Amino acid sequence: MNIIYKVAYALSAVLGITALAMFALGYSANIGLIIVTLFLVIAFAIRSHHFLKGFSFTVLIFAAVSAAMYYPSLFIEIGGFNLKGLIVPLLMIIMFGMGSSMSVNDFVGIIKMPKGVIIGILCQFTIMPIVGFGLAYLSGLPPEIAAGIILVGCSPSGLASNVMSYISKANLALSLTLTAVATLLSPLLTPLLMKLLANQLVPIDFVSMLLSILKIVILPIIAGLIFNKFFHGKFPWLDKVMPIISMAGIAIIITVITAAGRESLLTIGLTLIGVVLIHNSVGYVLGYNICRLSGMDQKSSRTIAFEVGMQNAGLASGIALEMGRVATMGLAPAVFGPLMNITGSSLATWWRGKPIEEDTETTINETL
Repeated sequence: MNIIYKVAYALSAVLGITALAMFALGYSANIGLIIVTLFLVIAFAIRSHHFLKGFSFTVLIFAAVSAAMYYPSLFIEIGGFNLKGLIVPLLMIIMFGMGSSMSVNDFVGIIKMPKGVIIGILCQFTIMPIVGFGLAYLSGLPPEIAAGIILVGCSPSGLASNVMSYISKANLALSLTLTAVATLLSPLLTPLLMKLLANQLVPIDFVSMLLSILKIVILPIIAGLIFNKFFHGKFPWLDKVMPIISMAGIAIIITVITAAGRESLLTIGLTLIGVVLIHNSVGYVLGYNICRLSGMDQKSSRTIAFEVGMQNAGLASGIALEMGRVATMGLAPAVFGPLMNITGSSLATWWRGKPIEEDTETTINETL
């Protein structure tokens, strides 16, 4: 192992022990810089480990969230500019990047895999909305924060599910197709489901939400598709830089939302984390097993499990902002994003080590 990584591991141990000691001695309010530095050092150190390096971005998110919790004023306003104003433009850039990495061929999968697409979309827009609805009402959380749980459930899947399908050696073509189709259906289905399931918690304006999703998602994706069509291969640097920009954009969005909703998180943080973790996990379990019960092969079932369990939390955050409730409805998406990357990466790595058997019959009792 490189000496630099060894130093990083040692430094992370020292920082961790220092943070624990200060917390035990009652100095928890003064360990913000230590906690942020600890996560940054860990994110660097684990890059040296083949298994753990996939978690480095998630650890960086924890560093950003910690900074927002300890120093919220730095991420709320700069020079009179409210940083919440960055959320929608950043989402549009991320969606443009998604569109620029796609082509018409990604939609051919609808013809090649009609059963997988139909089952996947049905699972996507039934399991997570219904589970989110149940958790929102059972959690006892304030109405607007509870509505954010439903909002996450009603959102389409995102690029993270494609990455996990690739890592786990699942059906990547199906994953790309489902993400594309779910995203294109979201302007209609997300507002409709929110109107049906969350209108008693917060007023839902169907038309306004539809227009917001069209602006944030569809227009940038169309622009990206056009860019891909006419300029594919002419700007190879863009293919390399867009994933970095997307990750940075997600980190900024989560940080700004965390800072805006800090007071609420301090009150209900652990409850919200528990609810979000259940929501995410149930999505994997039901998505996989319903597919197996439907006679689908293991590769496709794994793919749909990721598509169902991993939502486009960034889009949900943008919708919450457009509704003027980013500090309340936006909290569940902000928590869901980092957690789903942890669970998704873990599940993908575990599945990668489990060979996929040829299906001679549907194994309905195989669970996660």
